[in-house]
Amino acid sequence: MKIKNLLLATFAIVASTITVNAQKTLVDVAVGSKDHTTLVAAVKAADLVATLQSAGPFTVFAPVNAAFGKLPAGTVDYLLKPENKATLAKVLTYHVVAGSFNAAAVVKAITDGGGKVTLKTVSGGNLVASIKEGKVILTDERGGVATVVATDLAASNGLIHVLDAVVLPK
Repeated sequence: MKIKNLLLATFAIVASTITVNAQKTLVDVAVGSKDHTTLVAAVKAADLVATLQSAGPFTVFAPVNAAFGKLPAGTVDYLLKPENKATLAKVLTYHVVAGSFNAAAVVKAITDGGGKVTLKTVSGGNLVASIKEGKVILTDERGGVATVVATDLAASNGLIHVLDAVVLPK
């Protein structure tokens, strides 16, 4: 019941955002967020803008700037170098799932899965979604954990769920 109430409160908070962003692509929504400037720079450096502006739909788990700041010193600068474009693209597409999965669908899948669900990412890797202390968390292939801190930011080609950490593929 606690999770249901949390989701209802979250839906109420983002309802106006959903209406406003319905005509913007995932990239447009991210560009409009002061908390996602690092992600936007990375998407541009990896040449993924056109992909994330395509029809989709996609569900993007978008780390905030502070999430990139939690990575070891020099990691972001390293990934943004042109010679590391393929690695950067793999990291970024690890945050993307084909299809549009709102918070309610993710929570239902977790519940139906007995407490967790494996999400196949566009990069070909897996993220495991579960619930801890009433919040959806993602566990990456390295055992790293990110918490979903905002949900259901709608775009014309999918949804964005905001993360407090960067998830990394193997």
